[in-house]
Amino acid sequence: MSKDPLLQPYQLGHLTLRNRIMTTAHEPAYPEDGMPKDRYRAYHEERARAGVALAMTAGSAVVSRDSPAAFNNILAYRDEVVPWIRRLTDALHGHGCAAMIQLTHLGRRTGWDRGDWLPSLSPGPHREPAHRAFPKLIEDWDIDRVIADYADAADRMQQGGMDGIELEAYGHLVDQFFSPLTNRLTGAFGAETLDTRLHFLFRVLDAIRARVGPDFIVGVRYTADEAEPGGLSAPEGIEIGRRLAACGQVDFLNVIRGRVHTDAALTDVIPVQGMTSAPHLDFAGSIREATGMPTFHAARIADVATARHAVGSGLLDMVGMTRAHMTDPHIVRKIIEGREDEIRPCVGANYCLDRIYQGGEALCLHNAATGRELTMPHDIPPAPRRRRVVVVGAGPGGLEAARVAAERGHAVSVFEAAADPGGQVRLTARSPRRREMIGIIDWRMARCAARDVEFRFNSWAEAADVIALEPDVVIVATGGLPNTELFETGRDQADVVTAWDIISGDVKPADSILIYDESGDNPALQAAETAAAAGAKVEVMTPDRVFAPDIMGMNLVPYMRALQDKDVTFTVARRLLDVRRDGNALTATIGTDYSDHRYRSRYDQVVVNYGTVPLADLYFDLKPLSRNGGAVDHDALVEGRPQQVTRNPDGAFQLFRIGDAVSSRNTHAAIYEALRLVKDI
Repeated sequence: MSKDPLLQPYQLGHLTLRNRIMTTAHEPAYPEDGMPKDRYRAYHEERARAGVALAMTAGSAVVSRDSPAAFNNILAYRDEVVPWIRRLTDALHGHGCAAMIQLTHLGRRTGWDRGDWLPSLSPGPHREPAHRAFPKLIEDWDIDRVIADYADAADRMQQGGMDGIELEAYGHLVDQFFSPLTNRLTGAFGAETLDTRLHFLFRVLDAIRARVGPDFIVGVRYTADEAEPGGLSAPEGIEIGRRLAACGQVDFLNVIRGRVHTDAALTDVIPVQGMTSAPHLDFAGSIREATGMPTFHAARIADVATARHAVGSGLLDMVGMTRAHMTDPHIVRKIIEGREDEIRPCVGANYCLDRIYQGGEALCLHNAATGRELTMPHDIPPAPRRRRVVVVGAGPGGLEAARVAAERGHAVSVFEAAADPGGQVRLTARSPRRREMIGIIDWRMARCAARDVEFRFNSWAEAADVIALEPDVVIVATGGLPNTELFETGRDQADVVTAWDIISGDVKPADSILIYDESGDNPALQAAETAAAAGAKVEVMTPDRVFAPDIMGMNLVPYMRALQDKDVTFTVARRLLDVRRDGNALTATIGTDYSDHRYRSRYDQVVVNYGTVPLADLYFDLKPLSRNGGAVDHDALVEGRPQQVTRNPDGAFQLFRIGDAVSSRNTHAAIYEALRLVKDI
């Protein structure tokens, strides 16, 4: 047997878990009509098949109608959930993976204008800043009703074959009772003492145990330290853990530190790239030591070495590697097979969670198959015959195309004009805080090297260079160049520089800078961070009603922390109309979409972030020589069938272009486009 701490079995009550790695509760927002249907099941089953010991599904399944789904949650208050839960459970059990589910009432962490338009509930009157709904102050009949809802939901999960449940108590209704910051009640459930603040949870536990019996696993994921003045303190959190251990009704504790009521607080609980790895691990270990309870924890434990330390040193009994498994669902299998070096690394981009919190579905910036298990493979199948594939461009899209083609068994050559691979990702990684992004490139380069992909760096490919390789398939992934043409003028703004210029260091920041951001994505704020750190006075301007709309909540936090103590201002609802040289300075003409108001302002430097223009000359040179004329059968692409378009029977090869060589998009779009095209070549 392996001596690896991560691969040791663990006995949790009557349940034997096959190793120490779990995915903690998270809601990828894949339910359909509130039910965990085929897509949801396929997502969890992929990880179970690869060896995860415990899948804690949902984040969280809601127990009451007046806890409407803020994150497309599973609706555990509906009876029709039971057969869907049964299918999910049976699929996980079929691969030897234990199946549990997290239950909650969201309390104030939702909105009244969702679901059935019922008022949200809380033991206090203040709204949660993140969700903005002023809650109804919970009444005695609400408390009785919600407690019964918890018991009913637990019963449904037991009927569905689940091995157990976890109660959510961080940021949701249960710990809104716990916290002096949110509990404003008096009396039996009031804020006066720890006993009264815990009374609601113990009533819920009593009701659940009366319904499901003693053998069904029940745990609590709870905030053991709110890390905020006036909030729940660490000594109180430890005492809560001791009381849960003593009550005899709880089988495990899952430890959280911090609050989730704002983007900034949430980001400290669930850190993103550039932040400390596993920042709360030792604290979770202190809860385990103080309570003697089986202890679970997850918070940016993204690599196997940290997970191994967490278990091997006795800090945790089960370690959560949730975002890591969104990036690579096969971590456990690769550990078992001695292939840890092949694990696709989580780079902390947090595209997954930020999309959820903005009302979207979880997708991984780095792995386009995550959440698309019904249509996209994590393991690339071999092609029926070997072909010659030429890829032009070694950015993330080009490297994904090369990797997938090589794993299909094709002979692959890659041209890259630069000395190094990476494209815009390499530019992004110039920022120390975002240097982990280079993992997207490094992993693909390693996979290509393992399959003998030929790279030609410092090679500006011309049509003749490509044709000389006698390709069967050519994929143009040449990306784009920054756009400096304002729509309003219809001409390139010769006097402006681009966000790329500032980030790369090719242009030094001047003293007074306007950063005009019409794209709303990372380069503008990354340039602002670079310029402000150099001492520049910076104005970030956008025509939108909010700045940086494509940088979602948690990723915005590090920018704000870096910028708010600098000489940086943010101007919204203003449109840059023109820039003219004015002596040693520049005069910008500025307007607005809302009126005819115009004004002029002087700056030493104007920086523009307005997407990219496709660098596609090679594509158009090759197009008349190709068999398909560059055309893509969209039905075949979406349905997962090979491309068979023929527009020129005399053409020697198929030609495709992907990523920013088509139009300005993001890294995930380029990787997804490459995967779904090349997996069928």
